[in-house]
Amino acid sequence: MDLKYPIGKYQKPDLINLENVNKWGKDLGEFPTKLKLIIQNFSEEMLLTKTLPGNWTVATIIHHLADSHSNSLTRMKLALTEDNPTIKPYDETAWGKLNDSLDSDIEPSLKILEGVHKKMEILSINLKEEDLNRTYFHPESGSKGSLGGLFPMYVWHGNHHLEHIKLLKEKQNW
Repeated sequence: MDLKYPIGKYQKPDLINLENVNKWGKDLGEFPTKLKLIIQNFSEEMLLTKTLPGNWTVATIIHHLADSHSNSLTRMKLALTEDNPTIKPYDETAWGKLNDSLDSDIEPSLKILEGVHKKMEILSINLKEEDLNRTYFHPESGSKGSLGGLFPMYVWHGNHHLEHIKLLKEKQNW
């Protein structure tokens, strides 16, 4: 198993349609509950344990998920309301070093995840087929992305980090 990508690298689905986006939206809506179940008995010491050598702590991963998925919701809304908007990239490594990302108090980030993921789920339910092809421009990669493609990408992203936490929990016998 590749510890960096325990569920594999992201693979864009072959079929992005309303039915699948609704399913991914539901998955996103359920993600905060899945995360909370995994970490429900974690102590501060556990939250400050690195998942992989030289990598982020459990708490930093949770803060990263809140930051990343908040940005994703903004990208979704920009794609829905503007014509091929240029999104604002951010340095996730630098954000991961900020005080709020190093704090063991994960409650604010869990609340952000609950709200953001509920909003993503609601968005997915009310989309039209043509909305899925709305695009945004990512200046770092120089490529266009589609609104429909954001849903499976962030389901994968959440599950990717969830698996890191699960593996640490198993390794430590927590």
